[in-house]
Amino acid sequence: MTERVDFYVLKSATPKQRWIFACRLAEKAYLSDLKVAILQDDVSNAKLLDDLLWTFNERSFVPHELCLDEKFDPATPVHVGLDSSKLPAVDLLVNLTDRLPEGLDRFARVAEIMDADPARLRLGRERFKSYRDLKVAMDTHQIGAD
Repeated sequence: MTERVDFYVLKSATPKQRWIFACRLAEKAYLSDLKVAILQDDVSNAKLLDDLLWTFNERSFVPHELCLDEKFDPATPVHVGLDSSKLPAVDLLVNLTDRLPEGLDRFARVAEIMDADPARLRLGRERFKSYRDLKVAMDTHQIGAD
């Protein structure tokens, strides 16, 4: 079962800022020798995130692969996909979708990245309640708050 869910709340309301923050989390986890999966909503967003992982920081390298089916290389430290049930079991699942990921027992930790968009905040609060009902330990981090 998932040990902990961290909600990261950004001041910005732009999807790209959420994705850049996801890249930074993936980089930090990779540098700590953790396996990571990043869950996206659709193919176009997954491909954009795939590109961003190569370019978000010119001084970093985050080895990853785009997993649009059930095939993946277990040696790759970071996977980007659309369906959490088709991603490998990992140390950290970064959820960039508006839904509760399936198969939470396969992920040691979950990172939920929220932003100032009212619709995403509302859906994030619903996921927060779902995690609470599942009795998962949670923490909230305000990012960029004054």
